[in-house]
Amino acid sequence: MRRQSETRALEPNVVAPRSVIWMDTDPTRRPDPTPKRCLVTGGAGFIGSHLVRLLLHRGHSVRVVDLLPSPGLDQRAEFVQGSILDAPLMRRAMAHIDQVFHLAAYAHLWAPDKRIFLKTNFHGTQVVLEAAAEAGVQRIVHTSTELVLVTQRTNQSAVATDEPVSRTVDDMLGPYCRSKYLAEQEALAAATRGLPVVVVNPTLPVGPGDYQLTPPTRMILDFLNGRNPGYMECEMNLIDARDIALGHILAAEQGRIGERYLLGAETVRMSRLLEMLTDFSGLQMPHTRVPYLMALGVACASEWIADHISRKPPKASLAGVQIAGTSRLFDLSRTVRELGLEPRPVPEALGAEVAWLYDQGLIRRPLTRPALQILESFRCA
Repeated sequence: MRRQSETRALEPNVVAPRSVIWMDTDPTRRPDPTPKRCLVTGGAGFIGSHLVRLLLHRGHSVRVVDLLPSPGLDQRAEFVQGSILDAPLMRRAMAHIDQVFHLAAYAHLWAPDKRIFLKTNFHGTQVVLEAAAEAGVQRIVHTSTELVLVTQRTNQSAVATDEPVSRTVDDMLGPYCRSKYLAEQEALAAATRGLPVVVVNPTLPVGPGDYQLTPPTRMILDFLNGRNPGYMECEMNLIDARDIALGHILAAEQGRIGERYLLGAETVRMSRLLEMLTDFSGLQMPHTRVPYLMALGVACASEWIADHISRKPPKASLAGVQIAGTSRLFDLSRTVRELGLEPRPVPEALGAEVAWLYDQGLIRRPLTRPALQILESFRCA
């Protein structure tokens, strides 16, 4: 249970979620206080930057490997610029490291060159695991995705769990999901060989600090800027990126080797998401509901044009529409039971995200005075 005094919204730039605050001050829930030397691949990304700051907040030292730094990266972290595909660099980066958090990935559903998915997400994971094994690290947390649980063989009423289920790469929807599935299988296989690997599967991240505008943030921003005339009704499980960061740390501390843990919060329908965006921004959201088959046709045409003519990201990717069409509920009970993760409510995360997007000058439509006052409440410390 959260304390009554912790019910107010957080400032978008404050990384530590409320659950982090009380867990750090409650001696009965405090983890091993021994500082660790941590390596975070993809530490300049959306989730990674929150994880880096939270690790530093807890007294650990952090080294980051990423292609480029970002404004969200805490300057106290040691930054190593480079690719996870660079095996010699990864071996050097593993020196004197206790824990590895492998987040680096090509986190998009479309690319002009489809080989980048397998190259970065699968082969990159192989390089990281090999370097970690050679260095003899104490724990590896591999970041997978909820999408490996979304297959072509299941329906909308199914409940996805983190328990072992028979799936194959052919069940995955699109090149991103296939590459992440193979990467997860590689991580779990490494655990059977004795490598101390724990897998986490975050659902859709929301919240402040997404400087790279990952697909969920770009979707929300497009709605706020009036770029989408309609929407496809579907269900999504959302979670604040700051709580995903906390879930990574809890998995390192309390997760069982060779197991996967779903990191999610609340399942909401797209129509409800749009209602919340209106509540926070005062802006009108689309009311036209697009049928699945129509959305699928538009995505097919859009992706064909992107692949063969424009070479620019399609307005709607085929995999994205297929994934939305197979949305379902998630059973998060094992994560709650074994890790003790208590994510903040999704409305709080969305409010903080809208406030952050506005502060970054990314919302082009003018907001009303009442909306600005609402967003101000999400900037309170």
